[in-house]
Amino acid sequence: MWEYMQRRARQCAEYILETGATVRACAAHFGVSKSTVHTDVN
Repeated sequence: MWEYMQRRARQCAEYILETGATVRACAAHFGVSKSTVHTDVN
């Protein structure tokens, strides 16, 4: 996995755990698609 993908996956996972955000909210926060969030945190 590329470094930026690993970093994004970690940031997204931490954001969801810390805030209780939904996948949709996480995607909006990081400017990526919901599919990307699902793939990253899966």
